[in-house]
Amino acid sequence: MIIVGIVLLLLGLLLSLPILYTLGIILIVVGVVLMLLGGAGRGVGGRRHYY
Repeated sequence: MIIVGIVLLLLGLLLSLPILYTLGIILIVVGVVLMLLGGAGRGVGGRRHYY
């Protein structure tokens, strides 16, 4: 999810599309939060790991 967010963020910057830029930031933030919660051993949404 973080990688997809970075790709969308870069595409938004290169193509000057603010919607891609915004979606990229949102996906990066959600991916980091899920990674931190999963690393702490806490299950999110009934799952322990997100791959």
